[in-house]
Amino acid sequence: MISLLLTGVQAMAQETYENATVATQDLNGTARYVGMGGALDALGADISTISSNPAGIGLFRRNHADLSFGMVSQQDAADYSRGNKTNMSFDQVGFVYSKRSGERSFVNVGFNYHKSRNFDYILSAAGGLKNASQNKLTYAKLWNNLLYRPGFDEGTFDLDNPYSSCNQLDDIYMRNLLYAAGDGNAYFYEANGYAFDRAQKGYVGEYDFNLSGNINDQVYLGITFGIYDVHYRHATDYSESMNSNPENINNLFVYDSRKISGQGFDVKVGAIFRPIEDSPFRFGVSIATPTFYDLKTKNYTEISDGAYTAYADDSYSFKFYTPWKFGLSMGHTIGNMVAIGAGYEYADYSSMDTRVKTGGYYDYYWGVDYEDSESDELMNEHTKNTLKGVSTLKIGAEVKPTPELAIRAGYNYVSPMYNKDGYKDGTIDSPGSYYSSATDYTNWDATNRFTCGVGYQVGKLNLDLTYQYSSTQGHFSPFMSYIDKGYSDLDNVVDEQKVDNKRHQLLFTLGYSF
Repeated sequence: MISLLLTGVQAMAQETYENATVATQDLNGTARYVGMGGALDALGADISTISSNPAGIGLFRRNHADLSFGMVSQQDAADYSRGNKTNMSFDQVGFVYSKRSGERSFVNVGFNYHKSRNFDYILSAAGGLKNASQNKLTYAKLWNNLLYRPGFDEGTFDLDNPYSSCNQLDDIYMRNLLYAAGDGNAYFYEANGYAFDRAQKGYVGEYDFNLSGNINDQVYLGITFGIYDVHYRHATDYSESMNSNPENINNLFVYDSRKISGQGFDVKVGAIFRPIEDSPFRFGVSIATPTFYDLKTKNYTEISDGAYTAYADDSYSFKFYTPWKFGLSMGHTIGNMVAIGAGYEYADYSSMDTRVKTGGYYDYYWGVDYEDSESDELMNEHTKNTLKGVSTLKIGAEVKPTPELAIRAGYNYVSPMYNKDGYKDGTIDSPGSYYSSATDYTNWDATNRFTCGVGYQVGKLNLDLTYQYSSTQGHFSPFMSYIDKGYSDLDNVVDEQKVDNKRHQLLFTLGYSF
């Protein structure tokens, strides 16, 4: 039976799928920006372009402030006590100070906070297991010398060496279940079904500081310095219905909670050009550096057979760098009645750099601590094989039937980030695998976002309301499948389950020009 065990150590790296969760962004900002599908990168004069094309702030001619908040609700979410499918959200606040520098030129300074990623999500999945199980995968790793933890040698398992298995779950299983018979031999226990529930919560807050301006009202330039604040947490309940076994274990339960927190920064530059002096048509370009993240993660994980419980906890620091981003856009207005915008953005997520901290030093002259790190080559190779380049297409339009009233619509498409044959490889010789406490993964497909909204101006005050519907489908697995080349009894195959993330968002912005 399972006995009580508490272990804890430190490490410094992370894993592809968890990094990808932090690296991605939502379509969020002011109601006008979202209502036009984010297609304002060349049109500008909206504070949310501070992060997508910094030159857009250069089109402001007056001081302006915005405040945005709303509600996000997940469609078809299963009832789950650890999470709510509907949540209120504070999404954006910012201002622009505009100062004339010439007859047709301005210099603008802006600040904006917005929630670039909302993690609120409930994931539920269930399926059959054909004589497969999470602990059987641990056994297969041991049998085939796939456990690369320090202390592992020629298929042996040192019960006195903490975490000498491949990850925290392997360690708990091997100390408390696989050797439960007490005769020194390892055993595995097969299952016939599983159930999985996870509630994610938290957000990434982005704080952008911008300097921008224009030359003769034809060339607009901008630079934005961004600071990111990460707050992620999840709670997971996973259970397996076991086949008949000598220990009379009917069910195994795994509970896992994890938090990720920390900061990052990036630099974004952009330009907008109006090539024909008497035409409002314009096009824009933008480049964003990687976001350089320095994060800390901690977890608490336990397994139970209903009578006894074994658990582990851990915390560690790591770094990872997101990919470069490149954007192209164009926009056109027809009088004061119609605005049309389109944009394209590309980022190669297979190039994300997971890094291991290697120490640091103190600069006595400047009085600053510096922390060294190096690329985790094996985990980066896994990232290269699992993720790919992502294209984002933005299309939007605004029509003003009267000077006070605006009607908006937009479409935003994000191509798949994950390769269809990608999986969470629990055998990589990397700290990102060593200190993992979960085996599940989801390969998400493309994201489609449809938006519409209205705006109304009352003097210097703007009231904007937007609705956004986003839909993403994916393929979920509770653990990686394994085929043994020499011993078919160790085959541990699980079928993928289709899951989705359908969200409704209502967003309200209060704006004031002065």
